Formats: sequence, structure tokens, C-alpha cells
Amino acid sequence: MSPFFGESPPAWTDMSNFVVHFTRLFNGKKPYWNMLGILSQRRIRAMSAFGIGRKDAPNEKSQYATCFSEVPLHQLSRLADKRSKYGIVFRKDFVVHRHGNPILYAYKGGQLNQSIRSLMKASKKDPGSDIWKITPFIDAPGAYGKSTYFFEWEREWRKIGDFNFDTDDVECLIIPQDLHGAAKSFFIDVKQENLGPVYNCPFIDPYWSRVKIQKTLNAG
Repeated sequence: MSPFFGESPPAWTDMSNFVVHFTRLFNGKKPYWNMLGILSQRRIRAMSAFGIGRKDAPNEKSQYATCFSEVPLHQLSRLADKRSKYGIVFRKDFVVHRHGNPILYAYKGGQLNQSIRSLMKASKKDPGSDIWKITPFIDAPGAYGKSTYFFEWEREWRKIGDFNFDTDDVECLIIPQDLHGAAKSFFIDVKQENLGPVYNCPFIDPYWSRVKIQKTLNAG
């Protein structure tokens, strides 16, 4: 893998060299079980359409994407409070080489938003247009009737379609501290019984301090 030249120096604590996929309650399954399902399959499935073209693309499935956040690991509590306490952490350079990318915010009513919508309108009947390869990476923050959409703080990344990975590609797992022992025992049993993929990466709690997270990653 070629170097990723966007890596941030360790002293830049407002930046992150990682992205996180948080699991959540989905199809009646709790976030913990959804995370185990992803780890077992080594695949994050794209289950929904995202972006400015999700309702307008001639092929809705072309807008299906997997989502991540670039929020620094010591600030994950922001997302844990909103999503869940469970997640999978990857290095940014790995995600970039799998065609992931930060999303762009084209604010409602702005010139950029208008230009993108003009391109979408011109390609409404052309599912092969390159614009539909871009729209999943564009969100349009603003006020919509009685609701608002402002989620820039999530520092979101996306990848069109499913996201496949191997066990060694996972930098660490986000799991509440009181479950770390059980999680380690689970993967020991998986290895002994040859039941599936084994993850020997560090575990971190989303509410830990930066110092504790860094020590855990270094020890891992």
C-alpha cells in the first residue's frame, strides 16, 4: 500500500488518523450483536442511500454507502451518546485505498448546492453519469421545514457500496470497558473452536481519555 500523505502529527489532538464505524440498533438487533455480525462477515454492508442525490438518482442503489466518522478517538463520546458504545476503527489510509472519502457539505441555498443540483437535473435520465458517483459524498445542511440538518461535527466519511476488510485491517474495537474481559474470552473461544475470524486488536472504551487510549493503542 502506498503512503497516505495526509497523516496528522501526534501533537495535533484536534485531528485523527483513524475513522470509526459505529454500530447501532438495526432490524431489532442491538449494536453489540450487529458489530459481531460485521466482524464475522468482515464486511460492513451498505444498507441505505446517502447524500444529496439519494432521492433523485435514477438508480437509488447507486447511492448506497457505508459510513464512518473522523472524530478523534478521545472525543468519541459525542458519537457514542448519539449512536452506541460499539464500533470498529480503521486507519484513514486504509479506508482511502478502499475508495472511502470525507464528505462535502454543500449548504442549502448556496451556489455550490445550486450547481450540483443543476448537474443532477441534467443527468436525471442517465444512471451512468459521473455525477451519481459523487452525490453520495455530498450532504446539504440547512433548514427543511420544521426540521434542520446540521451534522458537520460528525466529520463523516463514506464509501459507495459495501466495505470489505480483513482482521488485520481493524486498528481497534470500541467496546465498553466492563465488557473487555468478556470480549477477549469470546475471541479466545472463537480461535480454539475455529468458529470464525479472530480479532487480537486492542479494545477501547469511547469514554476514555486521550492518554489512556494512546497507551492502549501503543501497548497493542
